[in-house]
Amino acid sequence: MLGKWRLNMFEIPEYITLASQMAKSIAGKRIIDGDLGSSPHKFVWHNMKTEVFAAKIKGRTVGTAYSKGRWLFVPIEKGYILVFGECGGRIQLHESASMIPKKHHLSLRFDDGSALSATTQMWGAMELHEKGKELERKYIRGMRTTPIESGFSDVYLAGLVKEAIDSGNKTVKSLLTQDQLIPGLGNAIAQDIMFEAKLHPKQSLEALGPTHIKNLRKAIVSTIKEAIRLGGRYDEYDLHGSRGKYSRQMDKNAVGRPCPRCGKKIEKMTYLGGACYFCSACLPLIG
Repeated sequence: MLGKWRLNMFEIPEYITLASQMAKSIAGKRIIDGDLGSSPHKFVWHNMKTEVFAAKIKGRTVGTAYSKGRWLFVPIEKGYILVFGECGGRIQLHESASMIPKKHHLSLRFDDGSALSATTQMWGAMELHEKGKELERKYIRGMRTTPIESGFSDVYLAGLVKEAIDSGNKTVKSLLTQDQLIPGLGNAIAQDIMFEAKLHPKQSLEALGPTHIKNLRKAIVSTIKEAIRLGGRYDEYDLHGSRGKYSRQMDKNAVGRPCPRCGKKIEKMTYLGGACYFCSACLPLIG
């Protein structure tokens, strides 16, 4: 039973954690059947009917999962790729198929008696594509460089800043969370990134100099790497139902508490469709 659980959206650390665990836990398993859910949800996107999905995957073997940005790719050998994208919820491995939640949006049952389920209360894509066709899908096609790739340099980030300014995304938060200019980031982990970079969510990008951009890139990379090392954020779950161990410095629990850097109380505001948590003393507006 999943019970009641509050959901955010998976970001880079959670998808990398899930992919790594899948590679160790389900690669090589043979699928005996599966479905596209028992609980219809208009914001869960499937690209075929459940009976077609079931027929295509039956008898096939799971390959080695991998991820990029906010997308998880699971080869279904041979010839298919199962993709999970822009999701929030739980993707979980069960010791027995009897443990699949009554309400779910995708399940796979394996010949060793175990099973995989995916469930969300928000939205996301859960689709099966012919191998190679997934690269044509919107949001995967033309995906930009992610923060864990070697090309994510100071020069590259400076180019993104200029592009964001030219397109009307003129603040630090918009750069981090709008239009997936930086794939894999979301509002949750962006709060810690801005705190580490000492940049206010409403900070104008036009006022940033080379040192600010260098510090921002460093904050993005170091925060993401630490969250990956700890298996994702504390309010998300891994493949085995365990919480991540990365505790965000800037989240709802920080509001009203002393800033870990200067001691002033952490504040909250709503901006660009989500909550922001920040220290006005440590993150002054510049320029």
